[in-house]
Amino acid sequence: MNMRSSGQPIAPLTVLALVVAVLAVSSSAPLIAFASAPALAVAFWRNGLASVALTPIALGPRRGEVREAIRGSRRRAGVFCLLAGVALAAHFGTWMPSVQLGTVATATALVATQPVWQGLIAAWQGRRPSAGGWAGIALAVAGAAWATGADVGVSGQAVLADVLAILGAIFAAIYTALGEQARSALSTTTYTWICYGVCAVLLLIVCSIGKIQLIGYDGKTWTAILALVAGAQLLGHSMFNYALQHTTATTVSVLILLEVPGAALLAWFWLGQAPRPGALPGLALLMAGVAVVVLGAARTARRPTPALAD
Repeated sequence: MNMRSSGQPIAPLTVLALVVAVLAVSSSAPLIAFASAPALAVAFWRNGLASVALTPIALGPRRGEVREAIRGSRRRAGVFCLLAGVALAAHFGTWMPSVQLGTVATATALVATQPVWQGLIAAWQGRRPSAGGWAGIALAVAGAAWATGADVGVSGQAVLADVLAILGAIFAAIYTALGEQARSALSTTTYTWICYGVCAVLLLIVCSIGKIQLIGYDGKTWTAILALVAGAQLLGHSMFNYALQHTTATTVSVLILLEVPGAALLAWFWLGQAPRPGALPGLALLMAGVAVVVLGAARTARRPTPALAD
């Protein structure tokens, strides 16, 4: 039975998968802030180790598909994979530093505006958002401006963190748009393996040019990096993909927004990083706007793409 169209309650196993996925992605920003390593180095290890973990499958059962994506009948999809990997590197290269420069709450909320930029990309492609979608975009932009304005009085570094987080959201939207093209011809494993691999190589080049330290970290930092790989990078994505088979993409997209309060609460209790009071109304308005965008997209597309689980 198709749970997406039956109108019946979500099955307990799907609920469990969604809970695990939200918890996994909510841990991402706090773990980045916790790690005593440069953000770009953490981004490299996160994608590099995830690519290594997927290699036995990509070069095993999926070897034929990978070959076709590189130089066979699915080469066009392979090109989109490469471009998506570039966009993913830009996403991690902007958002992850924003977490270490600013607060977990603000960085996570601003990067969650991805559906807003996704809607604008769709409008540029000729698929205009609904009236509700435009209203949600306006709310989200107003909320982001409020939150960023509140940080102006804090420090220039806080404002830089906000700008980087917004850029991270834009690159995430571009990554998703490119991924839609690639996923039409490739499996999730092949697509993510190529994307993560390209992303890791680009980040390695940037780290090498910038002489960013990649080894010699303490035990807690390596633990945080491994937790990022196992949690947000692999488990979170996998559980959301499983849930998409049993419930609506709109439900998943809205639930992904729980990452914002989840990450903020985790950073508060674990790292003692309380959200800035002046930014809270703006963050609430931003989240409301993104939710309206997601729900509005559900009326114009059968299966809208969920936000990137960071």
